Amino acid sequence: MCRNIKTLFNFDPPATEYEVQAAALQFVRKLSGFQKPSKANEAAFEQAVEEVTVAAQKLLTSLVSNAEPKNREVEMERARARNAKRFGTQSS
Repeated sequence: MCRNIKTLFNFDPPATEYEVQAAALQFVRKLSGFQKPSKANEAAFEQAVEEVTVAAQKLLTSLVSNAEPKNREVEMERARARNAKRFGTQSS
């Protein structure tokens, strides 16, 4: 489940609001153990996602780096190469 949380810092272009919210959702899912909460837990789950999103966005905007921003396309190709080596298949 948490494999879907990707590094969002120091990319060009910067992470979008959607990417930060998606990472927060995956984090809350992992912590709670719920893919989709019951009606009784839905409000708490959604509030947690909102609060984690705000905290994550605050973190990303406050971090600094002397390194050049990473290129998303290059990083995706590297990940594909690692997956091909790891799983012995070529992903499309």
